[in-house]
Amino acid sequence: MSDGIALIAGLGNPGQQYQHNRHNAGALFLEALSRETGVQLKPESKFFGLTARCTIAGQDVRLLFPSTYMNKSGQALAALAQYYRIAPQQILVAYDELDLPLGTTRLKTGGGHGGHNGVRDIIQALGSADFHRLRLGIGHPGDAGQVLGHVLGDFSRSERDTMDTQIDNAIKLMPLLVEGKLQTAMHQLHTKQ
Repeated sequence: MSDGIALIAGLGNPGQQYQHNRHNAGALFLEALSRETGVQLKPESKFFGLTARCTIAGQDVRLLFPSTYMNKSGQALAALAQYYRIAPQQILVAYDELDLPLGTTRLKTGGGHGGHNGVRDIIQALGSADFHRLRLGIGHPGDAGQVLGHVLGDFSRSERDTMDTQIDNAIKLMPLLVEGKLQTAMHQLHTKQ
């Protein structure tokens, strides 16, 4: 089994009304990655989402956007990972991170769900927390009572520009991750910001 990434999932909620929400940062990343690699995400009912197969650094990589709602993301990931025999250590999940300011992106492996319902469901469905995470900072509104409105609110124009830059920087690291060079990718990402 390779140490490299074989499945990249971007989390979000399906439907037009959620498309530009902060909570859909992971889905925005996946859309940009599919454009960059020249593939189109297509519905695949047995994987409960939109999928594509692309080539990064000469390797076959599966892309997945779960079309279940965010808190059921694990259903799609587990179905695809089991079908293609992809281990948790070969999975990268991109998602919005409240605890990081907008403009900050972090890579990490394993750990808890940090209150993120999509990540919580994936840990349960895979029976493992050992997957890699691409945490796209969306900032915290400062008050716990405003979190839901914040994550389900749309990016402003300037926030979206910042997020697009975060996404572009993250996409540049995908060849390193697919080749299993996680530490190099982390170093490049974490020293750039």
